[in-house]
Amino acid sequence: MSTVAMVAQEADPNLWLEDVTGDRALAWAKAQNEVTRKELTAGADFEAMRQRLLSIYDSKEKIPFVTKAGDYYYNFWRDAQHVRGIWRRTTLQEFRKPDPAWETVLDVDKLAADEKENWYWSYQNMRYPDYTRCLVGLTRGGGDAVVVREFDLVTKSFVKDGFVVPESKSAIDWQGADSLFVGTDFGPGTLTDSGYARVVKSWRRGTPLASATTIFEGQKEDVQSLGYTSNEPGYHREFVYRAVTFYTGQTFLVRDGRLTKLEVPEDAKVSTFRNFLIVTLRKGWSTGGTDYPGGALLAADLDKFLAGDRHFTMLFTPSARISLSSATGLRDCLIVNELDDVKNRLYVRRPQPDGSWSREPMDAPEFGNNEVQAVDPETDDYFLTTSDFLTPTSLYLGRVGAGRELLKQLPSFFNAEGLEVTQHESTSKDGTKVPYFQVSRKGLVLDGSNPTILYGYGGFEVSMNPFYSGGYGSAWLEKGGVFILSNIRGGGEFGPTWHESALKEHRQRAYDDFISVAEDLVSRKITSPRHLGIVGGSNGGLLMGVMTTERPDLFNAVVCQNPLLDMKRYSHLLAGASWMAEYGNPDVPEEWAYISKYSPYQNTRPGVTYPRVLFTTSTRDDRVHPGHARKMAFKMQEQGHDVLFFEQTEGGHSSSATNEQRAYETAITFAFLTKQLK
Repeated sequence: MSTVAMVAQEADPNLWLEDVTGDRALAWAKAQNEVTRKELTAGADFEAMRQRLLSIYDSKEKIPFVTKAGDYYYNFWRDAQHVRGIWRRTTLQEFRKPDPAWETVLDVDKLAADEKENWYWSYQNMRYPDYTRCLVGLTRGGGDAVVVREFDLVTKSFVKDGFVVPESKSAIDWQGADSLFVGTDFGPGTLTDSGYARVVKSWRRGTPLASATTIFEGQKEDVQSLGYTSNEPGYHREFVYRAVTFYTGQTFLVRDGRLTKLEVPEDAKVSTFRNFLIVTLRKGWSTGGTDYPGGALLAADLDKFLAGDRHFTMLFTPSARISLSSATGLRDCLIVNELDDVKNRLYVRRPQPDGSWSREPMDAPEFGNNEVQAVDPETDDYFLTTSDFLTPTSLYLGRVGAGRELLKQLPSFFNAEGLEVTQHESTSKDGTKVPYFQVSRKGLVLDGSNPTILYGYGGFEVSMNPFYSGGYGSAWLEKGGVFILSNIRGGGEFGPTWHESALKEHRQRAYDDFISVAEDLVSRKITSPRHLGIVGGSNGGLLMGVMTTERPDLFNAVVCQNPLLDMKRYSHLLAGASWMAEYGNPDVPEEWAYISKYSPYQNTRPGVTYPRVLFTTSTRDDRVHPGHARKMAFKMQEQGHDVLFFEQTEGGHSSSATNEQRAYETAITFAFLTKQLK
């Protein structure tokens, strides 16, 4: 055993819980599952809830979201008859019908049975512009690591002697009709500390993967290196991206095998649209005699930029409460989607012959969540998906300047009559105003007795926008519960500044924000600590752990899903090293000094009255190690605390690989919350 391993073992005698396939760890998890099942799944109420949730997840009335490739619209679908799922396609004429006729392209259930492998669908990558071939990613058990295989869309079969990349957390893209950019595990020394590809190669058809030509090599300490292609009519560009940290990197244009670095800030996001370079800034940038603010969206002629011209047009200008949600490129224009106080607003930016860009408004629902996706690169057609807490999700097909049509809409999966959505603000410890959404009964009695779920995330610049959920609606709202969605710092609701204000040594601000929302709910007499429960997963699971140890007096139930909890060792577990730009490096004493103040695993204590916690995770989670949840639950049990634990064997970071698994775990979650809060 190495010195480092010995030190770690002495510091934490429970490292056996990090052994994903270890007999002792799996036996412990299985025993905990039985305890949780025995308490939460008994009785007709649980089974009725599980069956209703499964009927929602398996419903044939769900929206079959599609991706257009050539003449077909492709969709991946799971239901009771297709547990692992089918990849299928149809035409637009058929898709417009209430019950389209679908052609099966790949049946994953059949594939898994025929090949005697635990296959689940991960992704597909079509070959542009002919769309006759694609790369299919298949995962064993639902993890991030995939096997990539070339698939023929004409014969609907895998290509004999086609491209195959063994199981890894790979980054692969079409470079041409007969070549790929491949970033994968090429052997010792080719992965980063985060477990992703360090080396990018060009692989020609008919040659062994081992003989692929190296294009680029990043550093071992980087997050990842990858090659990718940008294709639009008349434009084919190849790039290599070196992700130095989670938020910084270098983009290189590949021409004739030579790499040209794009001289933009390393924390900026880079893309292309027609002949334009598109840059989204995280921080302010002074270039070409102009100061551009952080959060701005910029456009410049790419050829002129490469020649040294630094003139940009600012397509989006941020403000304190307005941030950029997305910018979607169509054939002739960009659709800009901005968030104004966590509400969407859409407009079109179109380049003009004189070098300026016009701006045209787009009609869209004002209260809810609007997402735009290009239909294909050849048209100005777009898909618009709209949803809010009480209105079933709708899918529209539109063309810029020519209106749009409703293609699909979810049925009402729960009774929303008498419910309302309101938006409020709390005041955090440092005076910052923190918005949150409330979904509750109209005329709610303000006596502090309403069972309330408060959801939070607060990290990685991810915005928490309104959403329609048949699960929350049927299992909670319909039964009189209150649901709260918080927009705490660390997220992207108000742009990069909102995110960066809670990074590293400032992490406590996100936790203070969440506490302020909880205290505001109590102050407004929406609920009280006895009836207040909190839910969060992944980084939100870390939030749940911190709330448990920092404010045990404020909550009565905690659902901690696929969490980070041992922040002393997180950077040594799976993809953890890639998140040090978010949390800091615990191996640096100065950084561990602030991480240690909130790390839940290190801060749980015997003799403290904690709210009851339900920890959930997945054996196949190869992103956030299941050891986090296992160790925290084990330690709390050893200290005499009353906790529950549930671990799925499949599902990866989402914890469930099938609709049945999802319904079961969701039912367990709401059974726990109902028991604790009502």
